[in-house]
Amino acid sequence: MLNTRPGRSYPLGACLEAAGINFSLYSKSATKVTLLLFKSINSRKAYQHIRYDPQVNRTDNYWHIFVEGLSAGTLYGFQVDGPYVPENGMRFDASKVLCDPYAKEIRFPKNYSRASYSTHGVSTEHCALKSVVLERRNFDWQGTKPIHRPLADTVIYEMHVGGFTRHPNSQVSANKRGTYAGVIEKIPYLKQLGITAVELMPVAQFDASDATLGKTNYWGYCPVSFFAPHTAYSSDQSPGGAFHEFRMMVRELHAAGIEVIIDVVFNHTTEGNENGPTLNLRGLQNDTYYILEQDRQQYYSNYSGCGNTCNTNNSVMRRMIRDVLTFWVTQMHVDGFRFDLASVLMRNSQGDVLGDPPLLWSIDSDPILAGTKIIAEAWDAVGLYQVGQFVGDRWNEWNGRFRDDVRAFLRGDSNQVGAFANRLLGSPDLYYDDHRTPQRSINFVTAHDGFTLHDLVSYNNKHNESNGEHSRDGDNHNLSYNFGVEGPTNDPKVLALRQRQVKNFFTIMLLSLGTPMLSMGDEVGRTQEGNNNGYCQDNLQSWFDWSLVDKNADLLRFVKKLIEFRFRIPALERYIHQSLSVVLNDSRIEWHGVKAGQPDWSEQSHSLALSYALPYSDEHLYIAINAYWEALNFELPPLASDQHWRRIINTAVDSPDDIYDFSGSKPVEQTQLCLPPRSVVVLVASEELLEL
Repeated sequence: MLNTRPGRSYPLGACLEAAGINFSLYSKSATKVTLLLFKSINSRKAYQHIRYDPQVNRTDNYWHIFVEGLSAGTLYGFQVDGPYVPENGMRFDASKVLCDPYAKEIRFPKNYSRASYSTHGVSTEHCALKSVVLERRNFDWQGTKPIHRPLADTVIYEMHVGGFTRHPNSQVSANKRGTYAGVIEKIPYLKQLGITAVELMPVAQFDASDATLGKTNYWGYCPVSFFAPHTAYSSDQSPGGAFHEFRMMVRELHAAGIEVIIDVVFNHTTEGNENGPTLNLRGLQNDTYYILEQDRQQYYSNYSGCGNTCNTNNSVMRRMIRDVLTFWVTQMHVDGFRFDLASVLMRNSQGDVLGDPPLLWSIDSDPILAGTKIIAEAWDAVGLYQVGQFVGDRWNEWNGRFRDDVRAFLRGDSNQVGAFANRLLGSPDLYYDDHRTPQRSINFVTAHDGFTLHDLVSYNNKHNESNGEHSRDGDNHNLSYNFGVEGPTNDPKVLALRQRQVKNFFTIMLLSLGTPMLSMGDEVGRTQEGNNNGYCQDNLQSWFDWSLVDKNADLLRFVKKLIEFRFRIPALERYIHQSLSVVLNDSRIEWHGVKAGQPDWSEQSHSLALSYALPYSDEHLYIAINAYWEALNFELPPLASDQHWRRIINTAVDSPDDIYDFSGSKPVEQTQLCLPPRSVVVLVASEELLEL
């Protein structure tokens, strides 16, 4: 029998010391707590059951014990007992072995059973998740640090760690495919593409079995632990391997000048609704960690669309979220966070929306998080949509209106030109009055949730049959257009139009005011065969197909040159700290239509052009967009007698004439330009630009 001491309440989790390990966890209503120790990940029975004495091992609402002689690699879990009264929000079940919410590694045994964890009174000791005590030794960061690059100089690349290198043609060694180490091998590709930050879909430990019909949860929006890196993404499966390999990935990305933003999911957990598994939070203090229906507390409020909703403005849950963010910044060196369904974080314990939510303001003002990128998905699953209204001074937003309005205008929808104009200019209808910089708007056309860019121009309807839900899942509001053929085709005219439209989307996204975000593989035409909800497709349908890098080299070249063009506009640097209102007021923007100085704002307009000349500079930029299905002639605005326009981009022509380096840009001699159907042209007049 191991010797024990009373232990202490802080820090929470398992704290390794020279003489042993201190274990501490929170449970206000528990009556019994037992610590279980296991020999191996696949052990079916604990070798030690250590009962906490509430007179010795409890301080207020914290249960703690120090066990002598334990070392790094210790595998453990908890059994917590108390009143089981679902009608009052109490769901204790001493038969369940709970994992530690503060564990830095969680391991799944081979016989893990989500069904056993979901049935009250059924023991899970034989299939228990194991929390792992890690040795928090110093890591050699080799001089790298978080980069703190301004958003004005940022191009984000949303990436799935597993799917990025899991394809057999990735040329990554088999044991590293789909891992943090695999990402390291592809850093040269990311560097050459020109992006400056990767936004990683969930990398905290999740339950891959949380999917319908026996499928795999590929995306990972089903957290088991907020602290522990997902072990399946590590090529090193030894204790602490995922922790170490994630840090290696961050270090190497930083060495290449690429920031790391991680997608965090605090709005719900994989425990789901009242029929879901009891893995940790539910079995520790259900009514603290989750929002319950006020008149029926055996049921969970579901503002996340995933079965439950975290009670994020409860003081205990709020502290844990702050601890999580601090951990990923200080211990893992990440550069920022994207908060999934962040509007959920504004709700109180009754589900009401708070005007000044404590959690969001505490994140906003936290000095440890100063300099990190804070990005909100500013909506939830039940209609709370706060794009342009999200609280705080530092919160940036995924701009869903940019996505929808750009899609609708370029598709050729009517009554869209005014909304489209706003998106080009950083969405002043949303952000002009709050003195935020233009970068507050994260501009994207596609993301993990929805069509890929290739599929956006190839399908009118979603094709989610492989998900097994008869295509009832996934969004129906896609604003897509297939150009006359649903899905794959060999028709050269259709293929040319689709390629042109893809270039149009990239051009608008990367040249609009705001922070652009690309979705993994869009730059080479990745397809999901029309599936707009690939959350359960851990297969070729979702993985990055590396053969497309050569097959669609022309598109990849276009995107690279476009990112280069964005960064070579000197005026960007002058406005890093200026508000959107100042930037727009100083830019001398002029709107045009097919006639210079005469924009057509009518309901049936499908074209728009603008020119602007920034102060203290000779640079002029002209962008013309023809979203009409026939060619249009655009009259060019006049320049000073010693200046002339030069063409940089024309999406209607083939590579390499679709985009030029500055030194090779073509002078425009005529006073009018003919834009073919569905095309974009960009002209510059600036000696400063052309000399770069």
